[in-house]
Amino acid sequence: MEAFTVFGRPGCGYCIRAKQVLEMKQLPNKYVDMVKEGISPADLEQTIGKPVRTVPQIFHGSTHIGGYTELEQYLKQLAS
Repeated sequence: MEAFTVFGRPGCGYCIRAKQVLEMKQLPNKYVDMVKEGISPADLEQTIGKPVRTVPQIFHGSTHIGGYTELEQYLKQLAS
């Protein structure tokens, strides 16, 4: 299975929760601290193709899932 990538920033509860959910389900994942890595919302916007206003922004492989709520829905579909 392709890894999940969570783009987030320090102090973001939903970013932390997304990483925890992926780890609890033992799904391969990588957390990217946008501040530490110097990644701006505009940088992600170029990748996603639409404005980025919130974090986390989550990918499964190269597929953009969205934020935490979308991750929950996505994982339910995977389990089906």
